[in-house]
Amino acid sequence: MSASKNNSGRGFDRRQFISASALAGAGLLLPGAANQAFAQDRWLTTIGGVASTQYGRVRGLVKDGVQQFWSVPYGAPTSGANRFMPPQPPTPWNGIRDHFQIEYATLIEPGAVEPAPVVTALNRQTPQSEDSLTINIFTPALDNKPRPVMVWMHGGGFRVGSGNYLLYDGTNLAKKEDVVVVSVNHRLNIFGFLHLADIGGNKWRNSTNVGLQDLVATLEWIRDNIENFGGDPERVTIFGQSGGGGKTTTVMAMPSAEGLFHRSIAQSGYAFRGQTADDASEGAEQLLRKLGLRNNQLDQLQEMPYQQIQTAFHGEPTIPRLGVGPVIDGNILPRHQWDPTAPAYSANVAFMTGSTETENGWVGPPPYDLSDADMLQRFSSNITGGSQSSARELIALYKREHPDMRNQMLWLTAESDNTRRYSSQLMCKLKYEQGTSPSYLYFFDWHSPVHDGRMGSYHTLDIPFVFYNMDKGASMTGSDQYRYELGHIMSAAWAAFARTGNPNHSYMPHWPTYNPDELPTMIFGNDTRVENDPNRNTRLALDELRRNQDS
Repeated sequence: MSASKNNSGRGFDRRQFISASALAGAGLLLPGAANQAFAQDRWLTTIGGVASTQYGRVRGLVKDGVQQFWSVPYGAPTSGANRFMPPQPPTPWNGIRDHFQIEYATLIEPGAVEPAPVVTALNRQTPQSEDSLTINIFTPALDNKPRPVMVWMHGGGFRVGSGNYLLYDGTNLAKKEDVVVVSVNHRLNIFGFLHLADIGGNKWRNSTNVGLQDLVATLEWIRDNIENFGGDPERVTIFGQSGGGGKTTTVMAMPSAEGLFHRSIAQSGYAFRGQTADDASEGAEQLLRKLGLRNNQLDQLQEMPYQQIQTAFHGEPTIPRLGVGPVIDGNILPRHQWDPTAPAYSANVAFMTGSTETENGWVGPPPYDLSDADMLQRFSSNITGGSQSSARELIALYKREHPDMRNQMLWLTAESDNTRRYSSQLMCKLKYEQGTSPSYLYFFDWHSPVHDGRMGSYHTLDIPFVFYNMDKGASMTGSDQYRYELGHIMSAAWAAFARTGNPNHSYMPHWPTYNPDELPTMIFGNDTRVENDPNRNTRLALDELRRNQDS
């Protein structure tokens, strides 16, 4: 589970580390152990301090003055009798365990990659295992100073992804803003969301949404241990992008998570509704049939190799909506997350959310431009319900609102307005109607120069600015010098929100709380500014189309 276990033959040995460091200091990097040592960017690191957890003591590295602890276990391995079961505590250990390197990511579809090569470049491609209930911790100091804790829930929906991406390294954010950053790994896809609670009898009554139960176990671990890492368990922020935003907004709807976190941020990702338990049970029974099992043979799921389950899950014919995410099981998730109202369990949690201008510019990257005919077809097929006359009217409106945009960017902006931007605005509205804590709405419109500007202000592009990882994320951001100013503004806003529940700081204009009359929106871009209802005309036109299609 963690690195460098005594006499385990696994992980990264402290003596290896010192030896490799000596080689590096001498300007040497030889094949074998030294190459393995620096596969994870250990240049200019030293051996760090020791922190106590309720399971045993752990030692990390220090880089740029920040203590790093990699692959710290918050749960036991999920193989064998623990497969498809709620997370169990780690086995306690004696002595000090070194956490110098990432070990595993959770199981995902073999060969799965992101739609954007510029993001794939930041995927460490960590080996996968059922021994992956781990967190990575970045802290400025192992002292008693109660720093805000920022818990990152990675993207990739509920099916793929990892908390180990280079882009999620919390060193710079921790150092710059004096916060503790934690990135999370948890069970995904069929291993995290197979719903057996209604078909397996008493033993399996809690075998549902175990990937969400992992996230709660992470927050419980933080509550019980983070003070020893310089963090404040009374100031915990959960935040995530895309699927990570879906996770944060789902955790907000979980009774078992109530009180374990105090702010929440959803970046270009939301979860309004889950899958019904009946649909999830039907999907589980279809999987059992593919595996040659009956409902009374569930124990065999814990005995077979996980690869056999993966093959049945991913193999053709696939089972629709199986293992796709949260199930409304009546216990872990008592009701749909944000439909019809904001969840009561997080009523006192301040909330921040937003989107980027051209979200799906990350797919491809896309062609530089679209013909008028192709643009008409996309508006008609994807927004206006097949009506070409409505599509022409909407295109004309977008051209009036954005006269300098080429067709491709115009289409990507409209698509974003109709999906993720709409969702962020709706969530703020629902939170406002709840009436107990503030929400803040943002919009990110800085365009990346990579791929000749074809991607625009695309899905995931806000992440390197929030983490102040513009250099690590240069494949996404390019080399524009303004990156550093924008990164400072955004990382400071996220940290201020984690610190107080209010994102305002002295380097940006005042950011008002959301209200449905004005829709005040902080726009992060070349000109960081606040605008009231900045896409009012197109928003109202899209709302009208949506109402007509629903009627």
